[in-house]
Amino acid sequence: MMFALSRAWPGRPMLRGFGAGAWHSLEWGGFGRQAAALARGLRQAGVADGDRVLIVSENRPEYVVANTALLAIRAVPVPAYVTNTAADHAHLLRDSGARTAIVSSPALAGTVLQAAVQAGGLDRLVTMTRLPESLGAPAGLQVLDWVALTAGDRPFEDVAEEAESISGEALACLIYTSGTGGSPKGVMLPHRAILSNCRGAFELVRPLHLRDETYLSFLPLSHSYEHTVGQYFLPSVGTEIVFARGVEHLAADMQHIRPTIMAVVPRVLEVIRARILAQTGRAPAWQQALFRQALAIGERRAAGRMTPADRLLDPLLERLVRRRVMARFGGRFRAAMSGGARLEPDTGRFFAGLGLTIMQGYGQTEAGPVISANPPDAIRLETVGRALAGVDLRIAGDGEILVRGDLVMLGYWNQQEATAEAVREGWLHTGDIGLLDADGYLTITDRKKDMIVLSGGENVSPARIEGLLMGEPEIAQAVVAGDGRPSLAALLVPAEGMDETAAGRAVSRVNQRLSVTERIRRHAAVPPFTVENGLLTPTMKIRRALVLRQYGAVLAEL
Repeated sequence: MMFALSRAWPGRPMLRGFGAGAWHSLEWGGFGRQAAALARGLRQAGVADGDRVLIVSENRPEYVVANTALLAIRAVPVPAYVTNTAADHAHLLRDSGARTAIVSSPALAGTVLQAAVQAGGLDRLVTMTRLPESLGAPAGLQVLDWVALTAGDRPFEDVAEEAESISGEALACLIYTSGTGGSPKGVMLPHRAILSNCRGAFELVRPLHLRDETYLSFLPLSHSYEHTVGQYFLPSVGTEIVFARGVEHLAADMQHIRPTIMAVVPRVLEVIRARILAQTGRAPAWQQALFRQALAIGERRAAGRMTPADRLLDPLLERLVRRRVMARFGGRFRAAMSGGARLEPDTGRFFAGLGLTIMQGYGQTEAGPVISANPPDAIRLETVGRALAGVDLRIAGDGEILVRGDLVMLGYWNQQEATAEAVREGWLHTGDIGLLDADGYLTITDRKKDMIVLSGGENVSPARIEGLLMGEPEIAQAVVAGDGRPSLAALLVPAEGMDETAAGRAVSRVNQRLSVTERIRRHAAVPPFTVENGLLTPTMKIRRALVLRQYGAVLAEL
């Protein structure tokens, strides 16, 4: 697919990244030539069919070049987060058996080399940036320079023709799960899984009439969501992919790049919503009233319930309010695909009120990763949409969501028992609990293994309650516990500028919307869950099991 597009669109902008103080673009034709040159160079250096290769790089054009080059020679990319510690990388090297690594910077190379010492060494290290001699690469390690490997204008046809014979069942990548429930497992995704996602997503977004779109990529390419959506699907429909300089520069990059489409995780939307509300709260009362009216009418417009009065006021509010707010995103933002965690309906309604299409979806690394999503012309905010074309979806007797189709993984790397447990008779057992309505829309109610059973026998969904708590402006993060106890307790991270008292008031408000058994009886404020302290995954998911373990004594006291 990638080489065919390089042939069809040689002069079309494909990838854009920031380096040496400026933005640099790579067209499809140049991408094809670089990927083919790197493929030849890696093979000549000894990378063989089936070899696993660790990729440690921030989002940049070279990442996509490296991934495609490895696929072309039937090697297996193993994406790794740049936030990984040496111990994290060592686990991936040991488990995957990778003997080659591709890194983007000297700092990341240093961490990978430390990991290699723990894991038994590396044979080859490909560096996108030349390493300083002070780094001290170990004797016997073959260090390969990216510029030399990708140089030249030789056509890519020889590599493209060879790639055409690769089977859809062939292993395309080994993506490790985020480890929210324990040690990361290597998910074996074949080519057919990613292509299935591309086909299904193409049909899903057809109502958007995608054409000459600009996509700002900031979620890590090492995560299965961005790995498929930002690296393969959106490029396959001609979208230019622009790699943000980092989350800390996201606001400035949106102003400069003026994206039309993005993929996000709910946490990002929640932070943006909180900032907009905080800024609006400092405005004069008449402006706040206009904002509230614009949101209310916008929500009714999105739901198809506008009144005649709404239709008169809507154009004025569009000019006075919505366009000014959306100008902060560059002024061209059309749609966002939200995944990776539950999006609270209130957050979705807020952005719908501003005129932004939020297509919430659902997936797992084990399924390509996209399983379902809301079609842009028929959004139901409380759901994660309908199954993509080509995906079979059903609910088991115990409520578990089962998935079947080309998107399902080959299995877990070197874990036959776990594979046999996850995939039975062709159906992927997701471990999530859900409901399907008459129109095929899926609602996720909880993780099967995260369900809390109180001592009275009542089943409680912590995910739903945590979502309500984090939807309050005073609470940044929340974990609910109480398995085997008479009632629920919560660990709360107060939002910036808030204290435990303010968070407590938010708990009281949430409790009024919950049943008696769901209410939070006790709570405690704790420090933030971060990637650095190991309580947050690189994709902003809370590692529940680790949080419950670390704060076991606090919870017991509560």
